Amino acid sequence: MKSNLRNVAIIAHVDHGKTTLIDSIMKQSGMFREGQQVAERLMDSGDLEKERGITILAKPTSIQWGDVRINIIDTPGHADFGGEVERVLNMADGVILLTDAAEGPMPQTKFVLGKALKQGLRPIVIINKIDRSDARPDEVVDEVFDLFVALDADEHQLDFPIMYASGRDGWCVDDLGKDRENLHPLLDLIIQHVPAPGLDAEKPFAMLATLLDKDTFLGRCLTGRIVQGRARVNDSVTAINLDGKVVEQGRLTKLLRFEGTERVPVNEANAGDIVCIAGLTRASVSDTIGASGLDAPMQSTPIDPPTMSVTIMVNDSPLAGREGKKVTSTMIRERLLAEAETNVAITFSESAGRDAFEIGGRGELQLGVLIETMRREGFEMTVSRPQVLLRHEGGQKLEPIEEVIIDVDEDYSSTVIDSMNRRKAEMVDMRQAGAGKTRVTFHAPSRGLIGYQSKFLTETRGTGVLNRLFHSYAPWKGEIAGRRNGALIANDMGEAVAYALFNLQDRGVMFVHPQDMVYQGMVVGENSRDNDLEVNVLKGKKLTNVRASGTDEAVTLTPPRNMSLEDMMAWINPDEYLEVTPKSLRLRKVWLLAHERKKHAKSAS
Repeated sequence: MKSNLRNVAIIAHVDHGKTTLIDSIMKQSGMFREGQQVAERLMDSGDLEKERGITILAKPTSIQWGDVRINIIDTPGHADFGGEVERVLNMADGVILLTDAAEGPMPQTKFVLGKALKQGLRPIVIINKIDRSDARPDEVVDEVFDLFVALDADEHQLDFPIMYASGRDGWCVDDLGKDRENLHPLLDLIIQHVPAPGLDAEKPFAMLATLLDKDTFLGRCLTGRIVQGRARVNDSVTAINLDGKVVEQGRLTKLLRFEGTERVPVNEANAGDIVCIAGLTRASVSDTIGASGLDAPMQSTPIDPPTMSVTIMVNDSPLAGREGKKVTSTMIRERLLAEAETNVAITFSESAGRDAFEIGGRGELQLGVLIETMRREGFEMTVSRPQVLLRHEGGQKLEPIEEVIIDVDEDYSSTVIDSMNRRKAEMVDMRQAGAGKTRVTFHAPSRGLIGYQSKFLTETRGTGVLNRLFHSYAPWKGEIAGRRNGALIANDMGEAVAYALFNLQDRGVMFVHPQDMVYQGMVVGENSRDNDLEVNVLKGKKLTNVRASGTDEAVTLTPPRNMSLEDMMAWINPDEYLEVTPKSLRLRKVWLLAHERKKHAKSAS
């Protein structure tokens, strides 16, 4: 038993301050020298994480506090990346539950806490962002306690310590009347409250692979906690999958330990340590890696199944291959297989056509992040509209239902309720949340929520907060009305002309700028009516020698609508695709030629 080691995971709803708190802990633990320049949000190392301000991948770090080493695991807060949280809780002996002092427990708080309690972990509750003007710490503590009771916590788990903190300002106290100096009380509490890993170091070596990433120099790196025994560099090991079959045999060429944001090579690691190993070429997530002769796998936590899918195809538009380097179906297939291997919350399947691949995930955000990542790597592809994954049980069609919690100003609550009703949502709770806010809880079908986020922000003038979490499968709710407006479709290939766009502005909202390349069948705007309309965006003004006063109008263009990748995925109808290249995002019809669209429309009706 290692008394000088603690493994703890930080769990919370999105944007409740996990990563910021870890930043402050690392700075106060003496990890950096005095005067060293340190970036904000150290743990969010990926480009997309920095841009969006969210954590996508779970990452371990460690600090030294006195003679005790504390391994801290940062976890994502978005429900879409919940698969990461479920896996890494296997590596922890305790959890820190962060709750916003104003918002209180949210859907993802309930989700991650439920997973932690099932594993028997004892939480430390921190009421964060106590310096907010609308903070209500006492009510939030009561709400957290009610949540523990609702999730059937045992008496040991219910006896949780409570601390009040401001992660950004770097202080933590157990009583708001005390001086607010630093985070030392929290670090002391972790050592007192979180048990040391009670694991046997004398048994043969075994660890459960929890995270997988690829390093340019080391190759495949598997991260996990050593469950028993000792690991040494150059030891012979065997990898076994969940079915008990041997995946491969090899050697530990490298053994790395986490120190701050770095991975440091070590020669030996003991039971309880969180390490990263290199040397295996086929072993993957949830495999058991142990000493030669290991025959029984360790059980891992089952992952919730995906609820949404998109079809990714080879780009076959007239502009294909001009902007991307990776355009073939083989390249796309290999990349998606590699993603499905490292990310257990994603599923991969091939269509009969071999050039189309179906990717299943937890939500639009997760699928959007994957497509955006591939785009930045130089891939070109065509993406279909997201579809929910249905189930058939007992002759009944079931669809995924999400719990949606909306915090909205009272002035806009009726608009939001009306919108949700049109999406076949059922209101289950409505209460005052203080500061003129109303909290409304719905059970809504996932397919009705596709693309609702941007519309919701418009309805609430950017003041509303929408949170969603998978709830259950329920009988099919019937048809939900889709997009009300038709599309404006280009009828020829070439560069868009400002004069033509100016004359089309009355027809609807444009998506393209002047000089943008367009092609026949490409969607260049949204029609103000409900039908599709072919338009000519290449028409220039005919020049003559005749000049008269007032004939030359100044061309003043309304700026086109700029949509993000997720917005575009949500905007398209089943007869439309999204073309994704490293430089451009284009909307198009499935059938580019007008007569083909008419033929398929007739056959569909």
